[in-house]
Amino acid sequence: MAKSRSQLMIERLRDLQASSPDIEASAIVSVDGLTIASALPQDVEEDRVSAMSAAMLSLGERIAAELGRGQLDQVYIKGDEGYVVLMSIGEEAVLTALARQDAKLGLIFLDMRRATEDLAQFI
Repeated sequence: MAKSRSQLMIERLRDLQASSPDIEASAIVSVDGLTIASALPQDVEEDRVSAMSAAMLSLGERIAAELGRGQLDQVYIKGDEGYVVLMSIGEEAVLTALARQDAKLGLIFLDMRRATEDLAQFI
């Protein structure tokens, strides 16, 4: 039986987390703030993550444009407990990842870039 587009995206998110152990959770969110696919822990509110991710991406794009920094590549937020990293998937979606405090950001960015390239075919 053929897998649905959603199942394929969830599998890719799980592959991302398996290949990059510093990534604890991930989701694909539409620019409207709706969850497309996710591999989030049970205690994380999917709707909240989606809405905040879309808002941060939109704000980041606006800041980059207004300040003459060109096309937005990524947004990341560092907190006491780790990172939230956002990367665009084409023009319609964003990949959001939650990473551990001691994560190697260069590897996270590389793995996420590869994932966004793969996921773009499903969006």
